[in-house]
This record gives sequence, C-alpha cells and structure tokens, in this order.
Amino acid sequence: MSKPKVLFLCTGNSACSQMAEKSSPGYANKASNRRALINRVQSGNLPGRRLFMEIRKTFNQEIQQIKDDILILGSMVEQAILASVEALKKRDLAAAHRILEADKEINEKRFSIENQLMIMIATQQPMAHDLRLLASSMEIISELERMGDYAKGIANINIRMGDQPLLKPLIDIPRMAEKGTDMLHRALTAFVNENAEAARAIPIEDDEVDALYNQVYRELMTYVISDPKTIERANWLLWVAHNLERVADRVTNICERTVFIATGEMLEIKNSDDEFWKPKT
Repeated sequence: MSKPKVLFLCTGNSACSQMAEKSSPGYANKASNRRALINRVQSGNLPGRRLFMEIRKTFNQEIQQIKDDILILGSMVEQAILASVEALKKRDLAAAHRILEADKEINEKRFSIENQLMIMIATQQPMAHDLRLLASSMEIISELERMGDYAKGIANINIRMGDQPLLKPLIDIPRMAEKGTDMLHRALTAFVNENAEAARAIPIEDDEVDALYNQVYRELMTYVISDPKTIERANWLLWVAHNLERVADRVTNICERTVFIATGEMLEIKNSDDEFWKPKT
C-alpha cells in the first residue's frame, strides 16, 4: 500500500512553499545531505565546521528576530489592555472601537510569528534547548493573543453599556490593569533573557491582582444588595475585573514556559492563593 500524500494548501507565498517542500520527493535527499554535513562537522572537517558555524549564526539571528517580534506583540497587547480600561473609565466609545480594530493587528502579528516558527522547526530540525525555545514561543504567542482578546472584551463591554453611566468610579480596575501589564512586561523580559529566576518570582505577584479582584467583587456586591436594579451594571464591571485577573494568570503561564526553556524543567508555578497548594495545618 502506498503512503498517503501530505497535502499543503498554499497561497503562493515563500513560507508556505518552504513548508510544502517536506512533501516533495527530494526532501529525503536534502535531509540526508544535512546529516552528512553534521557528520563532517563532528569528524573535525574544518570546511564543514565553518559552514556549520555559518548556518548556526543564521539560525541564531532568526531566533533573535523571533524574540524581537514577540516583544513587539507583547507591547501591542500591553497597550490594548491599558487603552481598553482607560476608554472604559472615560466612557470613550470611539476609543473602544479603535481597540477592536487594533485586535486584528494583534491576531495578524501572532499568526505571522507562528508561521515563522513552523518554518524554522520544519527546516532547522532543532533539538534540546532550541526545540524547547521554539515550541515554547508557540505557546507564548498564543497566551499573548488571548490577552489581546481580554482587552477586546473590555472594549466590547464599554460599547454594549451604551450611554449607561458607570456604577462606580474605577479605582481598583485601573490598578489591576497596571499591575497585570507590568507583570507581563517583566515576564517577556525574563523570556528574552531566559532568566529562570525572574520567571519564578513574577507569578507570586498574582496574589496582588487577585486581592484587587476580590475588592472589586465585594464593592460591587454591596451595590447590588442595596439596589438590585444595579445588577446589570455591576455585572459589566465584574467581567472587566475578571478579564484583568485572567491576564495575570496567563503571565504565569509565560513564566512557566521561560523556566522550561532555560532549565528543561516543566513545572506549574503556584502562588499562595492556590488553596490546593497550601500545606495543611
């Protein structure tokens, strides 16, 4: 029985063409040639070693480009989160609509990076640290894109509220946004530098975001108890706070991937608010 063919839906761009190359008859020969090159390098053949170093230099440059692009994506997400809360605070519906449009750019950036990563994995066949880095980068851009969706969700809430006034002045919600984006900024710095120690420390600060969320929840419930007619407006703000709390949770996921890249250790970083983690007394 003949092997099933692997089909690629290409749009004519070079990236797709490079991926489709794996299905071509000549791909096995190219893989064999690459293995022969590695064998020459390992045997101490100097010309082969020089060629290998050039290939490695190019690969490192591509890795750096990936990291730079992830930082750009992270910056786009940070701006979207802060802008969505500021627009809500001012009840600026025009700004909310701009955030919805900006989310499309975040999605496009995420897919662009993902495409680069798939090409590198397919063509470079990375191992050990390099494979951990590329695979984890795929997870990290997914986390960032989801954070962008939280900002979009806050903008949608602002729009759906229409001309209704805020139930209460926003005090703790902007603090949640500032804390979450600060954690995100430092988590991405730790990722770029592959700093496992910093990555382990950042998730502890998630407790501060949780405390702010609980404060928002308690305040909103007092409004609802005193006047049940406010339940809808209270629910809007509770969803905003929920989205910001989830941003901090996803920062923890990024930190876990950074530890994995740097050490090879897969672990779940727990904070003191995790009731299942607390030791029994």
